[in-house]
Amino acid sequence: MPTPNSVRSGSGHGEFAAIERMAASLAARVGGPPPGERWIGDDAAVLVPPRGQLLLTTDMTVAGVHADLGVLTLADLGWRAMAASVSDIAAMGGDPLHAVVAVGGPPDTDLDELYQGVGEAAAAFGCPVVGGDLSGAPTVVVAVAVTGAVAPGTEAVTRAGARPGDELLVTGPLGASAAGLRVLRSLRDSEAPAGHDAALVEAHRRPRPRCAEGTAARLAGARAMIDVSDGLAADLHHLADASGVGLDLTGVPVHRGATEDEALHGGEDYVLAMAVPDRARVEAVFAERGLARPLPIGVCLPDASRRRLRGTALERHGWEHTFGAPAG
Repeated sequence: MPTPNSVRSGSGHGEFAAIERMAASLAARVGGPPPGERWIGDDAAVLVPPRGQLLLTTDMTVAGVHADLGVLTLADLGWRAMAASVSDIAAMGGDPLHAVVAVGGPPDTDLDELYQGVGEAAAAFGCPVVGGDLSGAPTVVVAVAVTGAVAPGTEAVTRAGARPGDELLVTGPLGASAAGLRVLRSLRDSEAPAGHDAALVEAHRRPRPRCAEGTAARLAGARAMIDVSDGLAADLHHLADASGVGLDLTGVPVHRGATEDEALHGGEDYVLAMAVPDRARVEAVFAERGLARPLPIGVCLPDASRRRLRGTALERHGWEHTFGAPAG
């Protein structure tokens, strides 16, 4: 039964009319399904399964929690929601295949603008939207599920494979997204960012998953990998916890215009952090594929209790949702 916030059907502004518009908008950007597949328009998508390992992830973006609509547009929110899930595929060394997008929001939500960002990201990342859902909700929520694949002959890279002595690398400098949010919140309405501030703002508005880098790292023998979504410090702790190793960081590559605190704790950079046994091999594979050389930041230690940055304890602080304690 519809709730007061449900989108009404039976009019040009209803749910079914919106679905038709969204399907046409997405098809214009990424094309239609290949032979043997069926995408938007049925009760479920029909897909041809990939060869090799199948990856599946989901992520949720909530206005006011993951995105400040005071400084971002709904199109930005749609892009960022796609980027978060596709980056999870990149972190496993996989290639994105398909996305399913579920959207909830108040009746006055501009779905055309939101799906503009979704469609632009789908086209940019090579990840077509094949289905989804719409619902009324008190605030804008975008949930994106993405499938991915790892080609036969290799396996997905998890967080759990790092070993003592492995070098730690990242695929680029960090802190740009957090710095971009800082810049956006500091600007007056009449101002537009310029210089490196513009690059920081773009990093926050339209982050890009490192899919090519994830594939290259997998092919080069990376043992463990994670995307930096919660902040470098927090995500390295996640990797070290899963692998049972310690960390000795010698430095943090900071994006121009960002601070080290933003690089360590800001999150949403979607840079990949990896543990590798052979740094030279990784650098060679990245070079062969025309990718920037990964940056060394430290080494894995045998003592899992030792997590250090330049000799001092590495704080675990980063992005984390808070929930009530379980009843007991």
